[in-house]
This record gives sequence, structure tokens and C-alpha cells, in this order.
Amino acid sequence: MMAGVRMVHVPYRGTGPALVDLIAGQVQVMFDALPASIQHIRAGKLRPLAVTTASRSDALPDVPTVGEFVPGYEASGWFGIGVARGTPAEIVAKLNQEINVALGDAKMRTQLSDLGGTIIPGSALDFAKLIIEDTKKWGEVVRFSGAHLD
Repeated sequence: MMAGVRMVHVPYRGTGPALVDLIAGQVQVMFDALPASIQHIRAGKLRPLAVTTASRSDALPDVPTVGEFVPGYEASGWFGIGVARGTPAEIVAKLNQEINVALGDAKMRTQLSDLGGTIIPGSALDFAKLIIEDTKKWGEVVRFSGAHLD
């Protein structure tokens, strides 16, 4: 959208089949989560063109960001942990505290970093803000694309 590039979206039932077709040359380009493809990159089966995060990946520091070519571009996937609405605040606070402790563990940080992941500890409020911001951002992209549910 930001660069005016039009691509044909090819839906797959997961990253595995898409990576098989990419490596085999059946598709030319793929936007994938780095942890899913980094081993193929390290093995020389895939050539990374850029990362979509705002900053370069510590796991692949020589790979530029898309933002270096398209100013303002950033598209990050993330994983988080949620609980049911109405969960008591003290339980949410305790879970958040323990999750942040785990994310601070040197072995955990090393493993996630080796996979190309970036650890972003924070509060439950920080996570809620991220969800709200991403929902707004990707809602605009969907509206621009004209995509709709059939």
C-alpha cells in the first residue's frame, strides 16, 4: 500500500506448505515470521530481502528493513498471552510479573533471539495498547485493499 506495489496474494494452509513452494521456486516472494524461516535462511535455502520490523534483526543484522526503502513502513507479528475478561486484577498482575521474569531469563532471551525473535516485556496495559494500535493500523490496510468477507 505504501509503495504502490501490487502483489497476488496466494493463500496457504500454514507456513510449512508456503515455505516448501518458496524454496522450490513455485512462488517468488513471501512475507514470513522470521522464527519460521530463519533456519532455511541460515542453510542458504532462502535469501532474505528485508525484515519488516522497524529496526534490523539482531539475528540477521546485515539484512535491511523495508523501512530503509519505504520510510515509515513497519509490520511486526507478535505473540502474547491473554486471559478471560473479568479475570481479577491481582491474577493479571501476578501472571504479568511472572511472564516478565521468564522473559528476563538469559537462556530464554538467547533462545528467542537465536530464532529471530525480539522480546518486549511490559504491562497488561502496554499489551492492550499494542492490540488497539495494531487493530487500527491493519483495519486501515484492509479498508484500503478493499478486502471483504464473502
